[in-house]
Amino acid sequence: MSTNANTTQELTGSRLPNPQQLVPEMGDVAKALFKATGNGSVPRTTIGLIQLRAGQIVGSTYLVLQQAGGLRKAGESEERIAAVVTWQDAPYFTDAERAALALVEAVLQPSPEGPRVSDELYTQASAHYDDKALATLAMAIGQVNFFVPVAVIGKPIPGVSPAAQWTPVAGQ
Repeated sequence: MSTNANTTQELTGSRLPNPQQLVPEMGDVAKALFKATGNGSVPRTTIGLIQLRAGQIVGSTYLVLQQAGGLRKAGESEERIAAVVTWQDAPYFTDAERAALALVEAVLQPSPEGPRVSDELYTQASAHYDDKALATLAMAIGQVNFFVPVAVIGKPIPGVSPAAQWTPVAGQ
């Protein structure tokens, strides 16, 4: 049962103070990951789509809304954004995007039937992406997963800007 103080905190900001103030190196890692995934070998839209799917898989509304917002700003249609959760039977995705979405699912969901990324899936993905692009896709999955613990532990409020919800660290 939540107390009044917890309810107020949940409505106005994250449970954690600003994580970048607590661990300043976090910003350097985040910048390096953004630079690595922006190397041009994979379209930014594809990266946004797989990161949206990752947020859905891990069950983080904050990450889902953040990625969906980024896709909207990049000009993606509401149909494509909404259909990411059902990409397997949605008509809105290219074969390359489908391969990337299959990769993110394979990496983030255990497979009771064998390896997460089967040889068949790897072959399918490598038909659309060269080695650099496959490594970039791996980094893009890692990039969104870098923020999962902060999103799950800190519980930032979806739709609230980081500046408005990450309270400053006392004494900094």
